[in-house]
Amino acid sequence: MSGEATRFGASRIQALEGRDAVRKRPGMYVGSTGERGLRQMVFELVDRAVNEVLGGRATRVDVTLTPDGGVRVTDDGPGVPLDAPGAPGGPGLEALLTQMQARAGAGGRHEVTFAFSRLGPAVVNALSRRMTAEVRRGGVRWVQEYTRGVAATPPTEAGTAAGSGTTLAFWPDVALFEAAAQFSFDALEERFRELACLNRGLQMTLTDLRRPDQHRSVQFCFPGGVRDFVDVLDGHAAASAPMDPIAFACEDPRMAGVMEVAFRWCRCPGERVRSFANSRATVDGTHEAGLRDGLTAAVTAYARQHGLLTATDPGIGADRIGEGLTAVVSVKLDRPEFQGATRSVLANGDVGDCVGQAVQDHLGRWLRDTPERAATVIGRIVQGARRH
Repeated sequence: MSGEATRFGASRIQALEGRDAVRKRPGMYVGSTGERGLRQMVFELVDRAVNEVLGGRATRVDVTLTPDGGVRVTDDGPGVPLDAPGAPGGPGLEALLTQMQARAGAGGRHEVTFAFSRLGPAVVNALSRRMTAEVRRGGVRWVQEYTRGVAATPPTEAGTAAGSGTTLAFWPDVALFEAAAQFSFDALEERFRELACLNRGLQMTLTDLRRPDQHRSVQFCFPGGVRDFVDVLDGHAAASAPMDPIAFACEDPRMAGVMEVAFRWCRCPGERVRSFANSRATVDGTHEAGLRDGLTAAVTAYARQHGLLTATDPGIGADRIGEGLTAVVSVKLDRPEFQGATRSVLANGDVGDCVGQAVQDHLGRWLRDTPERAATVIGRIVQGARRH
């Protein structure tokens, strides 16, 4: 190879920024160029709309898969401001949809964040062949069109509006995504159900209009919070469970946040434990460790006190505690700390002790107050531990 062929200088470096960088490497910004990436584009828009509800500025979020391959996300909030960035009420519409500025830091306890790149609607706009924005604000309906991340029209007044809110619709650029990739109704349904269970009072709908003969729509609202989530995870087995879910919510200043926990044992094999931090699904972390420590401590103490374990018997291992267990632990923190590039492991040190103590206290109280059901549940756990 000649020296000329191998020479590499600054003139050959291609610097890409903003929209161009996103379109060059879409997988870096939404996770993949397949179904998962398409799903993440929906999440990037839903993130903003859900936070309008959690902030008390809206009451519901509606997501629609349209017959022409698009997705429409609507909220009934005050409507995105049409003014320049920095105006009261947040960034202006065009700034929201075009400026690639990641939100600083992790969202606090009053926000959900399941965006991948934290660039929000701007990254969706860049990866879409078309995006439309409709803002209903101050009695006026405004519309704007975008093509591949660039404004094709200015915000245009399009009549009167009876209410307020924002509707963002997008059509992915098929040149950037795998040909067979489609939005998965089931995957979106699962995530929205989680989100509604983790945030009491959040109302969402998901509607699929892609096939004329197979329209379907699901509504999500779970007043029981994570208690309802446990029932969802158990499915039909919930009807035959020997106990109702034990559920509680409390704030602990030591961890600068709140926790919501629900759990029960049923006759299903294995365990179903789900953990979340600021409504983000986690695969492990201090909150999940605290849940297991609290359950183990309460069960072992009860078993020893009632003679189900002798003084010489070893304690019950966490693996036996988990047999037949369904549990959800959700923490919402002012300053969440995550490990790993995927931010799927919660690392806040104080959270484990706080969750563990609260779980031990609440389960211990239930065991004392419901001796017959307690004997059934703990007896089965102890017998299983002895067999192993």
